[in-house]
Amino acid sequence: MDGLVQFLDYSGFSNITPGHLLMILVGMLFIYLAIRFEYQPILLVPIGFGILIGNTPFIEHGGMALGIYEDGSVMNYLYQGVLKGVFPPLIFLGIGAMTDFSPLISNPKLILLGAAAQLGIFMTYIGAISLGFTNPEAASIGIIGGADGPTAIYLSSRLAPHLVGSIAIAAYTYMALVPLIQPPIMRLLTTQKERRIKMKPPRSVTRMEKVMFPVFALLLTGFISPGSLPLLGMLFLGNLLKESMVTKRLADTARNAMIDIVTIILGVTIGASTQATTFLTRSSVLIFILGATAFMFSTAGGILFARFMNLFLREGNKINPLIGAAGVAAVPESARVAQIEGLKADPTNHLIMHAMAPNVAGVIGSAVAAGIMMSFLL
Repeated sequence: MDGLVQFLDYSGFSNITPGHLLMILVGMLFIYLAIRFEYQPILLVPIGFGILIGNTPFIEHGGMALGIYEDGSVMNYLYQGVLKGVFPPLIFLGIGAMTDFSPLISNPKLILLGAAAQLGIFMTYIGAISLGFTNPEAASIGIIGGADGPTAIYLSSRLAPHLVGSIAIAAYTYMALVPLIQPPIMRLLTTQKERRIKMKPPRSVTRMEKVMFPVFALLLTGFISPGSLPLLGMLFLGNLLKESMVTKRLADTARNAMIDIVTIILGVTIGASTQATTFLTRSSVLIFILGATAFMFSTAGGILFARFMNLFLREGNKINPLIGAAGVAAVPESARVAQIEGLKADPTNHLIMHAMAPNVAGVIGSAVAAGIMMSFLL
């Protein structure tokens, strides 16, 4: 009987709390959204399943070393890749090997839309300060507005490691919900006439331009924001592996096997870090609210700046403001949303290639913003 009682004491049934049940439902919701609606399934499936792992109840510090926060746990070792900022640069390497910067090279002025879409970062930073967060915490929360999960994880692991789980979950949640968040804002801030603007086809970009771009882009961004080097260095290295055409095997490994492995481990460990006993706090709730605000400000910033640029552009060279929303770094989902909204306004207006320019610029912009914040706050 003593053994049976001890077995029951160690089972999940004896240790479950309402918080565990709530987080289990959240994990199931993530998996449902990923499978039913295909909202970023590559991210939401491992994160959702990680939430289930992290919220299966057990006796903490019971000697079994099961949880993310217990020394000696396998999950704790894997989680070090998040806390030490190892995983984000590896993901950037894979992103670089998948990215075609041709739309940005052919129309460089669109990089301004990627910069303008970082508005949410700095507005949310101010909002977080006003709610009582410290400067490093506020900067880590604000970076959610860049709509770049790896960048959010990297910055928060440096400035506010105790908030990494909440920030990462918020960032990836809103990245997955871009198709729901952005369209109402896009329609609100643009007119029907503006949504029908047709842009000139991008010019053809030479191989030499593609090869030189990552080299000069690295030097430029690195001199402006040295703190962004771990991220942008890997991004542009991956792109050079792709565009050089002489390192095909390395590029294939970076954009396929490696990024897939890192994404699985990152998603599961981030999800498992949301243990109800440590995750369900006032700070987590505020982070989710601020994260939504950040996304909305960033979307609005890109759209409004595109409209501002149109004041100085001739007829025939104007920018469709819808692509300004793609300045957030949710690659390529926000570019697809711009394409869909453009087709709704005019079924013959294809914006995807134009939208990819501010989209990839947003990846660069969010990393530069993170580097600048680190230089001030570390």
